[in-house]
Amino acid sequence: MSDSLARRPDVALAPGKSGPWRILVVEDESIFARAVATCLQRAGHACSVVGTLMEARDRIAAGPDALDLVLLDVRLPDGESFELLSEIADGSEGAPTVLVMTAYGDVGQAVQAMKRGAADYLKKPIDLDELLVTVDKVMRSARLRSRLNLSQARESRAGDGAALIGESSALREARRQIEAMAAIAGDSPPTVLILGETGTGKDVAARMLHRLSSRSDRPFVHIDCTALPKEMMEAELFGHVRGAFTSAHVSRAGLIEAAEDGTAFLDEIGELPLPLQAKLLNVLERRQLRRVGSTREVPVPVRFVAATNRNLSAMVSRGEFRDDLYFRLNVLTVSLPPLRSCRQDIPLLARHFLDVTARAYGRAAPALHDDAIAALAAYEWPGNVRELKNVIERSVLLSDSSGISAQSLRLAAPAAASRAAQGRGAEAALPTLAGAEQEMIAAALANTGGNTSEAARRLGITRMALRYRMEKYGIRPTDFGRGNA
Repeated sequence: MSDSLARRPDVALAPGKSGPWRILVVEDESIFARAVATCLQRAGHACSVVGTLMEARDRIAAGPDALDLVLLDVRLPDGESFELLSEIADGSEGAPTVLVMTAYGDVGQAVQAMKRGAADYLKKPIDLDELLVTVDKVMRSARLRSRLNLSQARESRAGDGAALIGESSALREARRQIEAMAAIAGDSPPTVLILGETGTGKDVAARMLHRLSSRSDRPFVHIDCTALPKEMMEAELFGHVRGAFTSAHVSRAGLIEAAEDGTAFLDEIGELPLPLQAKLLNVLERRQLRRVGSTREVPVPVRFVAATNRNLSAMVSRGEFRDDLYFRLNVLTVSLPPLRSCRQDIPLLARHFLDVTARAYGRAAPALHDDAIAALAAYEWPGNVRELKNVIERSVLLSDSSGISAQSLRLAAPAAASRAAQGRGAEAALPTLAGAEQEMIAAALANTGGNTSEAARRLGITRMALRYRMEKYGIRPTDFGRGNA
């Protein structure tokens, strides 16, 4: 048995565990195998042990997707494990990651194992600190690769769905600009800034740009700046090294690094705090980043696309956004029009969302009556295309054999949609973003009869966030129905 294992059984409680992972230890030396299994179990992982290649094959064949990791000794009683390693590496999607254990100094075996698909190797006698850190490292890497593969598959399946639908002149011009920007190649293409109100399709435009570019087979990483926790925002964006802060037990790449040589989409970049704006500017200019706690710079050959529904120029004037970052972002700009200015596109979009929803839920597409189309075209759409999509989806799911009429759309009356902005003097002259937010809240409450829980769900925010905004704008749920708490 390893001296290291014998001396330090308590080190299994060392920080750095993640998962928990489902691990199979393939090792014929029973005392050593039990010590390794105990170490991993104390770290929170589910661990089992077998002693031969035949037993290992039986366990893996019983369900390879039931294992996350195989700790595989090279020399076993019934042969060397390279053949099994190749079988796992060539197996189906979801096959476990393999970490090889080899005798000290036998570098040739380790190299051969890596060539056959092992993620990494450990030299015996095994140090338990190294064991836990290596397991954590290879499984984090495997999880990241899996997420990126899923992201690429999702983008591939999306196909032509990642397009801006509409025949209005404004939409045609936006598509033309995106196609021209996507054609710009090179190692460091200029940043693209997408502007538009909430719900106009900035995410769709960013994905369309990626899909049309030469990087379409590379990762597309959507970074929502509003969803990143403030205390971890820097580490989430730029990554960190082990020991950079209290909970940094292992080094980890950030979201920008995860984009590799693909596209990093910085959604709602106007929400990024000023200190991080300076660091992001440095990354955009030099295409290098430094993880939190590191002194080494990492190259990031990423294409950056940013988006915001805020007026960055006004934010610069108020000192809320760095002027140098604004000038760096404002090189190639696409402005997406609000839906109310492209009313001719509404019937086309409505029928598209109707067909998509019907296919997604395995239903026959209901008829969209003329009075429904007229009602859709007359509505102001404070939530833009996103609101239209939600209205059509709800109408399809609740429709009967009679189809979708103007009444079954349950759109807010024009007066109800603007009621929140009336009679408040100076508040009626709020900036466009705040005014649109009020209209969206009023429309959601009108559609739900004042039910704040349902309105929050449809708006994609928490009920607490909705109630905060309602208090801010003086909107009462009882103005739209009986309301609820």
